[in-house]
Amino acid sequence: MPETITFPQGFLWGAATSSYQIEGAWNKDGKGESIWDRFSHTPGKIVDGSTGDVACDHYHRWEEDLDLMQALGLQAYRFSIAWPRILPAGRGRVNQAGLDFYDRLVDGLLARDIRPFVTLYHWDLPQALQDEGGWPARSTAEAFAEYAHMVSARLGDRVKHWITHNEPWVAAFLGYGMGMHAPGIQDFQQAVMAAHHLLLSHGWAVPLIRGNSPGARVGITLSLNDVIPASPSPQDHAAARELDGFTNRWFLDPLYGRGYPADVVQWFGRVHGVQMDFVQEGDMDAIAAPTDFLGHNYYTRTVARGSGQGNLPPVVTTDDSEFTEMGWEVAPHSLFRMLNRLHFEYQIPSIYITENGAAFPDVVDEDGHVRDPRRLAYLKAHLRAAHEAIQCGVPLHGYFVWSLMDNFEWSFGYTRRFGIVYVDFATQRRILKESGAWYRELIARHGFALR
Repeated sequence: MPETITFPQGFLWGAATSSYQIEGAWNKDGKGESIWDRFSHTPGKIVDGSTGDVACDHYHRWEEDLDLMQALGLQAYRFSIAWPRILPAGRGRVNQAGLDFYDRLVDGLLARDIRPFVTLYHWDLPQALQDEGGWPARSTAEAFAEYAHMVSARLGDRVKHWITHNEPWVAAFLGYGMGMHAPGIQDFQQAVMAAHHLLLSHGWAVPLIRGNSPGARVGITLSLNDVIPASPSPQDHAAARELDGFTNRWFLDPLYGRGYPADVVQWFGRVHGVQMDFVQEGDMDAIAAPTDFLGHNYYTRTVARGSGQGNLPPVVTTDDSEFTEMGWEVAPHSLFRMLNRLHFEYQIPSIYITENGAAFPDVVDEDGHVRDPRRLAYLKAHLRAAHEAIQCGVPLHGYFVWSLMDNFEWSFGYTRRFGIVYVDFATQRRILKESGAWYRELIARHGFALR
């Protein structure tokens, strides 16, 4: 008999998506323009020249997609709300048609016994707010609090799991520091200010959500990366410490009451000339508002080698590693390491893996099937690592595969497929992949055989 892994009773199985990546209907029914609408319509920003104008057309096909989730046996569905669909100008006038859409979506999920996990911000900032300064402006944090209050007041009687932000590191540093994501700005001072205001808006939103949604559980999702030195040398250990501070501690430390790490503040100032004078009295207390859980998005690890150049240390890889189509190393043991670190170093009361998955070049066979053995192996290895972390005492309470279906993969457009459901973007036909069928059986059995 093959060894079988069984997860604890009550462990939640779900899948995740985001609004801009699947909804389409980018300018329908009163929705305002987002920074990703503007960015994707700018020539040269998306590798295949595509946009999210239609994406998976989920805005019109949501009932079909909910039926698909029910057929998979999903117990939870993590989705994000498009801020400009609710508040086209980012604040002020409410677009009732936008609220009505998410009303129907939540009711449809509950009717199918699927628990909604709502992410309030997954990077599609209203362009009107960007025109006023975007996340580097403190006023955007104030606007987010208004938006969070409005949405939680409308849906809080039914939605009991709320995530304020998805991956603020990406929104801040890829959006405002490196220019790879919307709004495409390359200014490290702006990026650090954006990171602060994303965290501040989270802290301000937490009590508002609690007030509108009695008994709700509220958290935030971070993109966390296990950073290890390439060798035992002091230089490589120092490089790993720098990268860990930049990608992990800059968000974890303030969220859990430790303030910004001093070594990273010094590094930002020394290397990038960043001034921290935008931090106001009371901000750090607000950011450290108690939360009920942390969402952990995990895809890969980082191996760092000291360069002596004074900038970000170079990332290195090993020759025998396997890589996904994104160029990310497959490293499930680093998920185990990060989960244990979150538990033992930060004493986080509850953790969900809110994204985990892999992009591979999937094709539909002549018989109409999509066989994705590498993704299936990736999921098995990472779920085994997650189970081992639970055995160590980590309070891991759920897993959301990324993604429910193939979608618009940000700056990669439609050239990367992460879904356990294949989407033919020309016809919008959905095809369950081999990994999706396996995930359905995993949920039904609450575990899987190691073979």
